[in-house]
Amino acid sequence: MQYQSIYTKCVLVLIALLPVMVGCKKNEYSIPTPKDVLQNDCIKRTQGPNIVGQIIEFAYAMAIVPEKGKLTAAHVEASIDGGPGTWMENKSYYTDNTGTDVGISVGTPSVTTKNVTTVTFNRDTMAATLRYYYVVPEAARGQTVSFTFSAESSDGETVTYKMGPYNISKMDLKRNIAVSDNNLAYISIADMTAYNAADAAAHAGSIDLVYLYRNYSTSAFNHALVSPAADTSYLPGIKLPAGVNRSTWERREFNLQDYNLAQLQYGIYVDDPDFQQLDLSNAPNYAINLKQDAAIWVETADHKYKAYIYVNSVNNTSKSAVLSMKRYAE
Repeated sequence: MQYQSIYTKCVLVLIALLPVMVGCKKNEYSIPTPKDVLQNDCIKRTQGPNIVGQIIEFAYAMAIVPEKGKLTAAHVEASIDGGPGTWMENKSYYTDNTGTDVGISVGTPSVTTKNVTTVTFNRDTMAATLRYYYVVPEAARGQTVSFTFSAESSDGETVTYKMGPYNISKMDLKRNIAVSDNNLAYISIADMTAYNAADAAAHAGSIDLVYLYRNYSTSAFNHALVSPAADTSYLPGIKLPAGVNRSTWERREFNLQDYNLAQLQYGIYVDDPDFQQLDLSNAPNYAINLKQDAAIWVETADHKYKAYIYVNSVNNTSKSAVLSMKRYAE
């Protein structure tokens, strides 16, 4: 009865509003009058944490009325020099009737000198939107970075637009680490890689996890990431390389598909605060029955690193998996 009463009240309110909505006069649309000065705007296209080695993308728009002149140059000045591969497109984009972005060349290829990237226009262009790609350098780790976009026109006008500051993560990221039972089975968080037994012995002090696959009819073991120091019942048939003996804290996680690692439709991001607030002090040192899209939180025995390891895919036949990792240094 309560739900029916609420529904009835809502209907009565909507009926009461109908005369108001019907009585509203539709305003005629008119095209805005453009300003007679050089204008600009900017948006940040990338989302989520800004990670060293990854790209921060912007779209920088500028325009001037034809009677005033044309665009001559666009610049971006970063507060910290971008890494190799930082550049600005010399194409202006529009979206066609199929929803596809189409680029038209309007200038010479960009030139980056230290922290300044420039595109010089070589076509009569009164309006353009250029994309800028900033590769986050190691020097920016844990810092903030800001950007000043600017444009020039043939009538001598200059306009600027500031973006930021943006926090740069302390995290590292590595995608698509292949692991396999009895081969690339020994995972180092410090090195962000998987070793075979021989290489694991040479890096024994940094091996944190052992990957294995066991198909038991009596228990759900399947794909697992197990600490070398875990009870041997969680390492059936495993002979550890000499010196591989660390105990790593682990906690399974489901329904948290980090976009940077999964690279699918998910809009969820693991960021620095997630690691800062993570407490694994009471966590076990094994994680079994892992499936595709599952993950584990990890803390190394020396408390130097925390990590979020995502399972991109598993293969029961080849006893293998593909993992991706975000790592945070304490």
